[in-house]
Amino acid sequence: MGRKRGFFAEMQHQAKLAEQKQRADARKQEAAARKAEQAKRAAIRAQEAAKRASDADKKRMEREAVAAHTTAMQAKVDSMNVKLDEYYEELDTLLSATLQVDDYVDLESLRSSVQHPPFAHESLRKPTPPPTPIPDPAPPVRREVPKPTGLFGRKKKLAQAQWLVEAEFSDQYSRWQAHVASLPNQRAAQQSEYDEAEARRKKKLATEIARYERECADRELTVQEQNTSLDELITGLGYGTVSAVQDYVGIVLANSVYPETFPVTHDAAFDPATAELQLTVNIPDPEFLPTTKAFRYVKSSDEITESQLSQKALKDRYHGIVCSIALRSLHEVFEADRRNLIRSISLELGTNTTDPATGHNTFIPFAAVASSRETFESLELSGVVPSAALSHLGAVVSKNPYGLVSVDGSGVRRAQ
Repeated sequence: MGRKRGFFAEMQHQAKLAEQKQRADARKQEAAARKAEQAKRAAIRAQEAAKRASDADKKRMEREAVAAHTTAMQAKVDSMNVKLDEYYEELDTLLSATLQVDDYVDLESLRSSVQHPPFAHESLRKPTPPPTPIPDPAPPVRREVPKPTGLFGRKKKLAQAQWLVEAEFSDQYSRWQAHVASLPNQRAAQQSEYDEAEARRKKKLATEIARYERECADRELTVQEQNTSLDELITGLGYGTVSAVQDYVGIVLANSVYPETFPVTHDAAFDPATAELQLTVNIPDPEFLPTTKAFRYVKSSDEITESQLSQKALKDRYHGIVCSIALRSLHEVFEADRRNLIRSISLELGTNTTDPATGHNTFIPFAAVASSRETFESLELSGVVPSAALSHLGAVVSKNPYGLVSVDGSGVRRAQ
């Protein structure tokens, strides 16, 4: 049970898991959930109305609020039961579900192509905006000498005004000259700051481009290596090499996705001398199987309770799962192998769990069957009872896999 799932098998398996989860999320009991939400809103509205109501209406409003709460809780229970029934439906139709699809995997569909993300630093391609030029200031203009006022001392006042105007102009002119003289240094500093900013931009752009190109090269190399491996797998499968057959079977079985809470794994070994595939199937132990029969809302205690399935129902369901998965695994491999490289399959199905007899973790086999392609393909799987079909194939199946009762499959290792 130690063979690791190959790259392409794992890739296919993860893609199918994502697709399964997306479908499950999309359909999550839409009708029941919608009903529950409507009932919840009605309960909130009734409670709010009860708070606003007059004393005369308060009791009536409270009764309506209680009724709305009861409806909301019942809707929640209905939603839980729908989800539970859907899960049981998945477990009970494991065989029929695979008959609706073609299990063949076209290996060319696994060929990869490079998908480069856009360059994340496009803004660095834009040059740094140049600074606004520092303009030359306009030279000062000597203002007109104001005319003296009054009747006396006009000449003296005029002379004084002229002196003030000249002094003011001289001060302004000196400051203007000093400012003009400082402009070259200011402009040089401004240009230097701009040049440094532009140099930093170009350096960072070059760094990011180099990083992006390395990442692109890594992606291209990864895709090239994957496609080279795929070419080797396709070529190997054409020759029926052991590793190629085993890898292809791994891809096919990884493509077969089971309920998320009931994962199933496979381990395959191909014998080219006999063209027989030895297939080991590992399923979850019985503890993974829900025991709830249905949920119920108890109004008196305002609680959701659950009733339990009988031991017989649990045993029957787990026994049916064992039989269905055994047939499903045989069917998927034979159907996907269009080259008829695999002439027979020897299958053992069980679980890894604590052996009640020894207390050690071990693989407990529940079913063993061997079948040739011709014998298996003579079955009409859409109309069989899985346990009867396995009996027809000469399989040995535990009478109580739910109780971890094992079987000895050594007598069915040779395909008929």
